[in-house]
Amino acid sequence: MHSGRAVARVRAAAVGIAAALAVLGVAELVAVLVAPGSSPLFGVGALAIDLAPSWVKDAMIALFGTADKIALFVILGVVVLGLAVLAGIAEVVRRFAGMAVLAAVALVALVAILTRTEATPLWALPTIAGTLAGLWVLGVGRRRALAWSAAEGSGAEGAGGAGAVGAAGVARRSFLVFVGSTSAAAILVGVGARVKNAGSAAYTAVRAAIRLPQPAKAAAPVPVGAQLDVPGISPLITPNADFYRIDIALQVPRIDPSTWTLEITGLVDRPLTLTYEELLALPLEEHITTIACVSNTVGGDLIGNATWLGYPVRELLAKAGVARGADMVLSSGPDGFTAGTPLDALTDPRRNALLAVGMNGEPLPEQHGFPARLIVPGLYGYVSATKWVTRLEVTRFADAEGYWTPRGWSARGPNKTASRIDTPRSGAEVAGSTIAIAGVAWAQHTGVAGVEVQVDDGEWQQATLAPAISDDTWVQWSLEWAATPGPHTARVRATDASGYTQTPDEAPPAPDGATGWHTVEFTA
Repeated sequence: MHSGRAVARVRAAAVGIAAALAVLGVAELVAVLVAPGSSPLFGVGALAIDLAPSWVKDAMIALFGTADKIALFVILGVVVLGLAVLAGIAEVVRRFAGMAVLAAVALVALVAILTRTEATPLWALPTIAGTLAGLWVLGVGRRRALAWSAAEGSGAEGAGGAGAVGAAGVARRSFLVFVGSTSAAAILVGVGARVKNAGSAAYTAVRAAIRLPQPAKAAAPVPVGAQLDVPGISPLITPNADFYRIDIALQVPRIDPSTWTLEITGLVDRPLTLTYEELLALPLEEHITTIACVSNTVGGDLIGNATWLGYPVRELLAKAGVARGADMVLSSGPDGFTAGTPLDALTDPRRNALLAVGMNGEPLPEQHGFPARLIVPGLYGYVSATKWVTRLEVTRFADAEGYWTPRGWSARGPNKTASRIDTPRSGAEVAGSTIAIAGVAWAQHTGVAGVEVQVDDGEWQQATLAPAISDDTWVQWSLEWAATPGPHTARVRATDASGYTQTPDEAPPAPDGATGWHTVEFTA
């Protein structure tokens, strides 16, 4: 009896899973016609990001780094699987109970989707269509599961002999064919639609066809010797493919540059709207700038250095005419993210804050903000580096706040002086009588004055600094250490141009950036 109940539950769970696959498959298919962002899976994922406490987000980034979105989808997949099993079992046990579960989940998805800043009423269609498909699968699957159980029961009681056994076989095949074919079709349709939603050859071709203008002001030349010849050290200029990506967008916004505009509104005398064509026609400037994520842990890799092409934000704000009393610019894009940037950081002529269109000699990669983003030296990205930016609202810190501020992060986010050991890696075994301990240090918009290395509990030794490109970029450093055999611990600290030396006190990234000395253990 217990075995029979267990088998019945497995069948019911299979019905629920088939229904869930139908929901997702049909929803993704309809989203192709409506908008990629109207997918219920992405809508719920975005809502989960918005509602998650800061400590959960910090833990996800600490555990998974730039794979945090993949981890989120895995978690969502597990939740969907659990709800699907629950709905299937509930529906078979009591009619309409599983449908009620499915309807409740669909309602949550609708709320998640329709509350997105860029959503329209049409964005409800994928969820509605998917839910109707799921309800149909749930109902038909329930009937076939019950028919199979009933046929087996008749055969077990000997009521129909060979005929009952034959009926059980027919019911079994009917159930398996329905659940199997429905699930397979939903997966094929869903995956195909997801691929279509995630990218299009036409969109890729548009970006590839863009030819960025030559800068009216070229980047400062990289000094001779700025790139040290030390195996394992980070490259001075981070390749686009290796540049870190941290944002709240589960799906990269795909913005047609021919329809993109930037609005400058708020406390301004002359509100402006700028098209992509008009932006490219301006005298663009090129600057090499290091940017970092506030979630970067001590020794972490959520930092990169690139050559950016764009137009000075201060010039755009001057065209708009900033009103007296404003002290913040709230930037936003289609992913729902906002950043509150101190106005003085954007208007300071000594700070090369850009509305950037290019990265390392090509149009911005899609995942890094195409067609335009903000780059502001000296500030963590959460208050400055808005990607896919479409709006700059001049306002006050007293009247508005960026996405992360109400979630426990500080409002202004200046970069902290930091350093990292790239080589040797922790746990490495290195050979040689002399070992190069090397890495990078940064104090964006302040400049690095010196780097010191301590091996074991010895004296701090002054490392050799490579020439810096500018105060807005990281700098490479190296120390030739006379090795002794055995295990060793190395730590590093930097001193910036203001005289500040990194504190040994360890602090997590929240609320305004991690502190501490990066330490590695290796064996010589």
